[in-house]
Amino acid sequence: MTRALDGIRVIDLTVWFQGPVAAQYLADFGADVIKVERPQGGDQARGVRSIKSLEIGDWNQYFLVINRNKKSVALDLKTEGGREIMYRLVAESDVFLSNLAPAMLDAWGLSYDKLKEIKPDIIYATNTGYGRLGGVTKPSFDMTVQALTGIMARLGEPGEPPIYLGMGSGDAYGGIMSALGIALALYQRKRTGRGQCLDASLYGAQLFLAAPFLQSYLAGDSSAALQQSRKQVENPLWNLYPTTGKWVYLCEPNEDARWAALCRAFGDTQLAADARFADAAGRRQHNEALIEVIEAHSLRHDHTGLMAAFEREGLVASPVNNLADVIRDEQAWRNNYFMKTFCEEVQREVEVRGLPISLSKTPGEIRSLGPQLGQDTELVMMELLGYEWDEIEALKAKGAIP
Repeated sequence: MTRALDGIRVIDLTVWFQGPVAAQYLADFGADVIKVERPQGGDQARGVRSIKSLEIGDWNQYFLVINRNKKSVALDLKTEGGREIMYRLVAESDVFLSNLAPAMLDAWGLSYDKLKEIKPDIIYATNTGYGRLGGVTKPSFDMTVQALTGIMARLGEPGEPPIYLGMGSGDAYGGIMSALGIALALYQRKRTGRGQCLDASLYGAQLFLAAPFLQSYLAGDSSAALQQSRKQVENPLWNLYPTTGKWVYLCEPNEDARWAALCRAFGDTQLAADARFADAAGRRQHNEALIEVIEAHSLRHDHTGLMAAFEREGLVASPVNNLADVIRDEQAWRNNYFMKTFCEEVQREVEVRGLPISLSKTPGEIRSLGPQLGQDTELVMMELLGYEWDEIEALKAKGAIP
């Protein structure tokens, strides 16, 4: 089967989440991704056996899923032999991707200037914490960067503590940005024959994640930066409401036709005749009173009954599902957003998050979960880089490879 990135080779010198998931997107669609890891312990994510909000059972889903479809080569880049192997690998690759500190890469002789001497058309991609310019080099994590961007300050009820968006959302978004940047650079290289350096920082990704409210603030709406109570939203038809079961999010514009449909869904003719809510201006003026009225009606139903009433009237709404609900959603399985694959670690089929993009001619696939540390070192050195066995043994003796 032909895949979109067949023939593209990526060196993946990344750890934890943002960088590895960027390389995972490329690997899913056919890129030959070679994950380079330190011999002692490898990627720190190999040591993660659970995520605070998500029990993982008896296999390391954190590492194995975001490093699927990859090879693993173990190199000690602090040694001359390890760097020499890396240089030979660069000469045979299209993309170099790293989320390690630029100062560390420079110290190891892995700067863009150095690598483009070896491979002039190399795509050199980094995932810095805060961008390559400006001098900020402190460590970055999804939570700490999200705290800086204003996202956390915007979430939650007024007067309550800020809320972390969670689920590694910034890292995941940053990974998408990085994969997009690499794809763009590869396309430009195909047109011009020239490589380039690119950066997709965690800070930049999270600022883009905040774009709708951030842009409103940039345009002069100071309220966009503040926590907003659901009891005071300007448009009560676009709001979160409780039921006797799950919460339900109603998403409708403040238009007379949609208001009439909501009244029909509630079966309340008196509400439809209430002069306070007769037009958009009145509903906006009396928003807090209207929210109380809608909530009183929503609490007469469980979410199933309320959703059925809304659907009859063509109202857009969704119940607030939990993860147990989501993994039972047939729509997600039919579209390969969830998939099953074999896990060597536990010798059985497991369920994993799948492919967020569907290509009709060159679809992605999950060929394998994450590799064992260094499992492909000797194979890559012999078949791709042309090392002889005695050379490999000598490099082992020098500590360049395990």
